[in-house]
Amino acid sequence: MVQSVELLLDEAADAEIRGQWQLLAEAGVRSLAARTDESNRPHITAAVAKQIWPRIEQALDEQIFAPIPVRLGGVVVFGARRCILVRLVVPTEALLTLHRRIFHTISPCPGVPANVQPDAWTPHITLARRVPPHQLGEAIHAVARDRDFPATVLGIRRWDGDQRREWPVGRIRRGR
Repeated sequence: MVQSVELLLDEAADAEIRGQWQLLAEAGVRSLAARTDESNRPHITAAVAKQIWPRIEQALDEQIFAPIPVRLGGVVVFGARRCILVRLVVPTEALLTLHRRIFHTISPCPGVPANVQPDAWTPHITLARRVPPHQLGEAIHAVARDRDFPATVLGIRRWDGDQRREWPVGRIRRGR
């Protein structure tokens, strides 16, 4: 299964994405709204590995970061037959710097995919997985926006896909 490090959003952005999950569900598109477990929340996946060792876990927990303002941008489709509908996160220098720090921390772990490397990462928030191609137009229409909307990265969590549990990592530095 998957071990990941994920960036969490402020309440308003979280609610906006959950609203988009619901709009997709109402349009008949299978979205993340169907998952009701507490750990199912909008997030930006910063890093993935097959296994994250205890010493790496400790290094992640010692990371200090400040909240990062970001913009949630347009809707994009990944894949062709098993489409994933996502909302892009407009990269900023602060976001890319945090991502590089997280990536370099977990890079010694086994099973780190190439698409999370700093020169290949596409920051995004997943709206729906396995969207049939014939539903893509309807799905995009349900969540398309004419504007980006602001968000703030307020936390970092670890997700253990084997045990289906989450916990916070890193220390938030507030103010200067």
